[in-house]
Amino acid sequence: MITYSTHLLTNNLKLIIHQDKSTPLATVNILYKVGARDENPEHTGFAHLFEHLMFGGSVNIPDYDGPLQLAGGDNNAFTNNDITNYYLTLPTGNLSTAFWLESDRMTGLSFSEKSLDVQRNVVIEEFKQRYLNQPYGDVWLLLRPLAYKVHPYRWATIGKEIEHIEKTTLDDVKNFYYKFYNPDNAIMVVAGNVVEEEVKDLAEQWFGSIQRSTPPRTGYPPEPDQHEFRECTVERDVPFDAVYRAYHTCSRLDREYHAVDLLTDILSRGKSARLYNELVLKQKLFTNIHAYTTGDFDKGLIVVDGKLVKGVKMADAENAIDEELQKIIRVPVQTDELKKVKNKIESTTEFSEVDLSERALNLAVAEYMGDVELVNTEIKKYQAVTAGEIMEQASKIFKKGNCSVLHYLSKTTSN
Repeated sequence: MITYSTHLLTNNLKLIIHQDKSTPLATVNILYKVGARDENPEHTGFAHLFEHLMFGGSVNIPDYDGPLQLAGGDNNAFTNNDITNYYLTLPTGNLSTAFWLESDRMTGLSFSEKSLDVQRNVVIEEFKQRYLNQPYGDVWLLLRPLAYKVHPYRWATIGKEIEHIEKTTLDDVKNFYYKFYNPDNAIMVVAGNVVEEEVKDLAEQWFGSIQRSTPPRTGYPPEPDQHEFRECTVERDVPFDAVYRAYHTCSRLDREYHAVDLLTDILSRGKSARLYNELVLKQKLFTNIHAYTTGDFDKGLIVVDGKLVKGVKMADAENAIDEELQKIIRVPVQTDELKKVKNKIESTTEFSEVDLSERALNLAVAEYMGDVELVNTEIKKYQAVTAGEIMEQASKIFKKGNCSVLHYLSKTTSN
């Protein structure tokens, strides 16, 4: 059970405080409700670029990392299609340093052509190294636009192409900042060996005077239901052929999400799971195979992907996948099998609560999902899922017309 209190500042910044007196540390986590789905389709990769720019110095603090390191802290951040999240951890006695640093970033960045040039080059190099020059690195650059035709999930967080990052201007940076990096578009969690009243006072002192607000959202264009099979085949310098299947499914916020998540666990969580046991260990068609749900805040995907054993034909491998997916539709999930994956979910949840920064992130995400108490109650939703609900979701999802498949072929393979 994670205890917490919630508070709303007059500028609509949401503050969540979690006390843990067993640690000498404190974590400050700020989740901004902005991700790659908020970008212009002709100017993508911007949310991720902006994550880097947030470390380039603010109005009163030219060097973010220096003061934090002197205070004994460290920090990091991540961006995905739905959110951008910043977090730092430091000794509790230096908590005011965290408020000073984060409030100054929210008050105003130090915009400069030099900072933009530096971070733009960093992101371009990351694009090349991780997505273009790494084996299988461009999978999501190919799979997303295959599966999505309307919704902004159709591009990866890094962006559609390098040119979109190269043409970013200083005005683009300023507009994005003032549009999204505002108190009412943020959730701040302070966790650790802290005193609630002191945290509230610090929040008012350092953030209360920031009065910007985010314009009302117009919503994201919904992805139409997919009814036609889509496929794409590419050849690359990779050691093994691979297949990536994407099936449209529910969002992280939908009631059926927990059944969908358990469905993928039954298929793929651990070496005793169905796909690995049957297609890797027994039939020896794949060197590895996975199934997972993307867990997006809008309608997401179930992805089934695997790398083929050399010499195995793609058609044989795909037929074997189809057979396993049909089994879970036709044959009821056994009680012990369902219990095992539920127990794994519970143990994973409990393990994540050991780390202070993970607890802070979980609180922020739960609040963004609409109910911070989900950090304590969501496990009950998993425990309530029945075998029938899992079969029902499998029958809805695993249809040929709902599938987009990427055949990723090695240039050295004769298939």
